[in-house]
Amino acid sequence: MSTAPVSPHASAPAVRLRVPTDEDALTWHRVFDDPQVMEFFGGRSAELSAYEELTARQRRHDAELGYCLWTVTDEEDAVLGFTGAQPWPHTHYGPAGATEIGWRLGRAAWGRGYASAAARTTLERLRAAGVGEVVAMVHSLNTRSMAVAERLGMRRAESYDTPRGQVAVCFRLEL
Repeated sequence: MSTAPVSPHASAPAVRLRVPTDEDALTWHRVFDDPQVMEFFGGRSAELSAYEELTARQRRHDAELGYCLWTVTDEEDAVLGFTGAQPWPHTHYGPAGATEIGWRLGRAAWGRGYASAAARTTLERLRAAGVGEVVAMVHSLNTRSMAVAERLGMRRAESYDTPRGQVAVCFRLEL
């Protein structure tokens, strides 16, 4: 898998996507340890062990499926967060059986086009892997993530009540 910089749109920043390493668990934990970043994910940082499990699961996804939630880095190889895709992880709600595209970046990377650029690269890789459709599950109040989904050409579809009593909007895109 290539880690060369990809900038599919002239104004988009160059990003690199790579399979997460063991060390990325600690970096993700640090980058996401911000109440604003975690606002729609319970409002507080997950324990380091959650990121250790997440990065390990993503390595398995990459080996088995050819895609995962990849670590996103900028031009200087600074870790910004993750963007990629995985099978929808919940069985009790949501689009069971779907491939979910997702992104989470540290606050320092917000508003600079990194999420959209990395998500476009993800879509290219998913098309190459033969994935026919993706979904993005977005908290109904997360206007920043909804804007990314819309920039990708995704359309609003159904909504789901989450176990936390929130509403998640499902965006869909045929590849």
